[in-house]
Amino acid sequence: MTIQLNSFRRFFMWFLAITTALIFAGCTQAIKFNNVDITGSKAFGKDFSLIDHHGKKRQLSDFKGQVVVMFYGYTQCPDVCPTTMTEMQGVMDLLGKDANKVQVIFVTVDPDRDTQELLSQYVPSFDKRFLGMRPETKEDLIKVTKDFKVFYNKVPGKSPTSYTIDHTAGSYVFDTKGQLRLFLKHQQGPKPIAEDLKKLL
Repeated sequence: MTIQLNSFRRFFMWFLAITTALIFAGCTQAIKFNNVDITGSKAFGKDFSLIDHHGKKRQLSDFKGQVVVMFYGYTQCPDVCPTTMTEMQGVMDLLGKDANKVQVIFVTVDPDRDTQELLSQYVPSFDKRFLGMRPETKEDLIKVTKDFKVFYNKVPGKSPTSYTIDHTAGSYVFDTKGQLRLFLKHQQGPKPIAEDLKKLL
């Protein structure tokens, strides 16, 4: 009887150890994304302080519980920006009801021309849920672009106000806990982005 009891105990402990190991392995298995996984990276910013197109000061914690997609551009951009915004419009369509758990943020690198009024017209024209944001000062612009390793360079035009701006074309994604998770590649179509955002939701 004692031998049988000891054998049962050994079997039970072995079974418990294997089960625990399998559960742990399942919990720690990395999610495979279509886009660039930058989870845990210390090279990029963790927060921001910007003014939205309603005139309200915003930071990342305001969007807790949502997946945040942050893109840098400017309203007079001839190609990259409207392409990205249209792409994100398609992503929202694919997400269906889950789209309400996603916040798309367009951050201008051209605050001299992109006023609050202009952002309030341009950004929601793609989707009424999208938010346009601008830095309060030139120093704020330098800080937020430096924090997120965003490149931008003013290219002179025929007049002082007709310049264009070369800038980073990708977007950043924060998960529902405010952790930076992904860098979205430009012009890949809505489907792979929607798939990645669903994984984060």
